[in-house]
Amino acid sequence: MKTKNPIEIIPFSIELSSYVKALNYEWLEKYFKVEKGDVISLSNPQKEIIDKGGFIYFAKRNSEIIGTISLLKKSDTVFELGKMAVTEKVQGLGIGKLLVEHCLTIAKEKNIEKLILYSNTKLASAIHLYRKYGFTEIELESGLYERANIKMKKLI
Repeated sequence: MKTKNPIEIIPFSIELSSYVKALNYEWLEKYFKVEKGDVISLSNPQKEIIDKGGFIYFAKRNSEIIGTISLLKKSDTVFELGKMAVTEKVQGLGIGKLLVEHCLTIAKEKNIEKLILYSNTKLASAIHLYRKYGFTEIELESGLYERANIKMKKLI
């Protein structure tokens, strides 16, 4: 990846919590709509993700937060890869790739056995990225996210 400045992946801190909401609202409002569940989880990521055993990471370039991703705990061995967002002005620089790779490394370190994710085929570059890292399509149950039309999994 060639960028002018190196990208650093950093863990969640309460001071950065507003970026989870801002970055995700940016793409949600562009492509879909912000759903009730989004408002809840993105407005209080400490309570809704971290305190429930999940993880949140940020992509940082210089002093600017330009991306985020989360691992949401579903069980001791299954986590959802979600809440991934890269601000539009730096898309295409491989930042999503770095975020996904970081979460795959964390999953191995934490003995997570399976990652799942929900997406929409309208987000072709995201689907391509997930497939590149070995995620495969599985049956999508209804009701979790209105916008989701694809569910994928990866065994770690």
